[in-house]
Amino acid sequence: MSPEIIRLIVESTLDTLAMVGLAGLFGTVLGVPLGIFLATSRAGELYAAPVANRIVGVVVNATRSTPFIILVVAIVPFTRLVVGTSIGTAAATVPLTIAAIPFIARVIEAAIREVDHGLIEAARAFGASPLQIVRKVLLPEALPAITLALTLTLVSLIGYSAMVGAVGGGGLGDLGIRYGYQRFMPEVMLTVVLVLIVLVQGVQTLGDTLARKLDHRSRRS
Repeated sequence: MSPEIIRLIVESTLDTLAMVGLAGLFGTVLGVPLGIFLATSRAGELYAAPVANRIVGVVVNATRSTPFIILVVAIVPFTRLVVGTSIGTAAATVPLTIAAIPFIARVIEAAIREVDHGLIEAARAFGASPLQIVRKVLLPEALPAITLALTLTLVSLIGYSAMVGAVGGGGLGDLGIRYGYQRFMPEVMLTVVLVLIVLVQGVQTLGDTLARKLDHRSRRS
């Protein structure tokens, strides 16, 4: 493999890491509050707003059910509005973030709903406000599950980042298509696949390790 190809692989790997990192960051900033709202806004819950809950839930489900490659094409005008172009690493970050937000919202909702309802009732009995219950009961108790949920999100984003290469998104997916497929260089395609596997394995291992360290139940056992 020539030095030029090796350089391209390194640059594409860095581009992929940048896309996934930024999309994961922006998706978390927007998706976590949305997930908390979905988990606490049904009838009789901390921030009861059942109508708003249903509306937000429909929007989240609609976005999640849209195939990612279709989402990328559908929001091209929005992507151009945000970053000024529809191709390249910066442009790919936009649909990756849009895809990450509803995914994170649902996994955060699921993680919070796993918290023992008795803890919520106990906090209420001590006079805790809804915000205090969220901050001091729900989030700390759900932190290991939230960590695993965000790990799953990053793993999914790595796969999406490869897919967005099909429409000029940059990164490893773009390199694999342009060189591995269009120029008939199977060694490049194989290298891209191996790098993606290493990235996924690394993220999953790190997430599992953090979740175990944050799980107070495992520390007590």
